[in-house]
Amino acid sequence: MAEFNVFHLHDFTLQSGVVLRNAYIAYKTFGDPSNPAIVYPTWYSGLISDNEWLIGEGMALNPNKYFIIIPALFGNGQSMSPSNTPEPRPFPHITMLDNVTAQHRFVTEKLRVKHLKAVLGWSMGAAQTFQWITQYPDFVDLAVPFCGAARCSLHNQVFLEGVKGALIAAKGAASGGISNGEAVAASEYRTWTAKESEIGLKALGRVYAGWGFSQAFYREKLYETHLGFKDLEEFLVGFWEATPKIC
Repeated sequence: MAEFNVFHLHDFTLQSGVVLRNAYIAYKTFGDPSNPAIVYPTWYSGLISDNEWLIGEGMALNPNKYFIIIPALFGNGQSMSPSNTPEPRPFPHITMLDNVTAQHRFVTEKLRVKHLKAVLGWSMGAAQTFQWITQYPDFVDLAVPFCGAARCSLHNQVFLEGVKGALIAAKGAASGGISNGEAVAASEYRTWTAKESEIGLKALGRVYAGWGFSQAFYREKLYETHLGFKDLEEFLVGFWEATPKIC
């Protein structure tokens, strides 16, 4: 099967009122469409393939029992994203409602699904799960969010500001504030150079490394025993610097 397919939304109106021209979302499915359907969205920076480890015979997400649908977040590099869309610049603000509205259209219009057995997801996938069950409560039987919340806490907003600051510093830019991008007018915005992107994403990965795993994970060196890296530096380079490769 192809790495992923795309569903074209055409001109898609966002919650903000901005219209995404020729919008699309990426997706992949597993199992027979006649089986009960489960939606399993991607997480922040996660690719569709990153969700596949929970899918298989004898596992909870068994494609012999369920029709499993993985839609990719806007901005993950596979669905419509800053990295694959020339305009508009800067890329518009996308909300959970926007993502779930697009996913619902895809599930109902393309796949002809009339009801979902469940929606589940990890981290930002969990946030989408909460959005699904509140936005379309009669369409879903079960919500299974894990390691996530219905909204971003103040503490998490501060953490994200630190990550964002490390990223945009590579471009010589400053933060536009909580939940905003750079402090720059749209008319003055310029795209990133390849070098700026490389430096910024590596910095983002190293900052995120301190938040993504626990003190016990590092203290017990699980990056060696469970993930196979020879030392901490190799882990930072091979896992964290390599993870946020597209957005």
